[in-house]
Amino acid sequence: MSNGSNKSSSILMLIFWIFFSFSTYTSAADLTFPNKPIKLVVGFPSGSSADVTARIVAKKLGEVFSQSVIVDNRPGASSNIATEGVVRAQPDGYTLLVGSVANTINSGMGKSLPFNFSTDLAPVALITSLPNILVVHPSLGVSSVQELIAMAKAKPNFLNYASSGNGTSPHLSGELFNLMANVKMVHVPYKGSSQAISDVLSGLVPVMFSPASTAIAHINSGTLKALAVTSAQRSAVVPKILTVNESGLAGYETSVWFCLLAPAQTPKDILEKLNTGVNQALQSTEVKSQLLSQGIDVLGGTREDLARYIQADTEKWEKLIKLSGAKMD
Repeated sequence: MSNGSNKSSSILMLIFWIFFSFSTYTSAADLTFPNKPIKLVVGFPSGSSADVTARIVAKKLGEVFSQSVIVDNRPGASSNIATEGVVRAQPDGYTLLVGSVANTINSGMGKSLPFNFSTDLAPVALITSLPNILVVHPSLGVSSVQELIAMAKAKPNFLNYASSGNGTSPHLSGELFNLMANVKMVHVPYKGSSQAISDVLSGLVPVMFSPASTAIAHINSGTLKALAVTSAQRSAVVPKILTVNESGLAGYETSVWFCLLAPAQTPKDILEKLNTGVNQALQSTEVKSQLLSQGIDVLGGTREDLARYIQADTEKWEKLIKLSGAKMD
């Protein structure tokens, strides 16, 4: 009896010691965070709006934390490869995902994924957003959203619109436009915005809902005509361009947005420290100026703000996908 009691006591002491040691280690790690480079994983290639955002924010975040912040591009599968990599990373705050509207669209598609975007990642902070801009080739001969709608109604399935790929924000911006305007423009997917905009510039495909960062230079040069921005409010970088909502499709709104997320089990103290650091970086005049020059607006906010934003955006895309029948492949 005595030997059994001693053995049980020893096991309990061992469990207590392990728990106490782990708790002490975790607290110490939280207090010293960050003490090594932080990695921002981007699911899109170099030069994309996600990549541009990440590099501008990473530079300033590194200054805030006095630590290197590295951008790691892992493009493919509409950001699912990058997302899965971060979900499976050590939950210590040193590997973060540059999440985006692509993630909520993927969730809304209803396809089986090797992770749950809503539960396998912890929110850190919203960082930026940018509208898509509805652009047309000048040869199309339309100067407003209403003129485009009239042409599309007169010629169903005649007008093609380009996008950066199936299931992307530009693709679903077009699907929402078709649905709300009661028209039938045909979607032509490409492998990225640069390839899509190239064919729009040549006139091969006359219409595109292009990320602002991709379209602005061509709008300014006159090689593309901007009809409207897809965001709820006008864009600060092109303030004279009407929104689609102002142009007659009441309630129309889409945008490309980016955020930072961490593996789900990351300690709350570290998540809060990251949130504070990100918001500090975003308030920098230098960061705001650099992002604005790319047509990108600063967001920021609490971790709770991001959680609510993700939930609302996922529900929005899920509803649109069901109504439009949009396919990922």
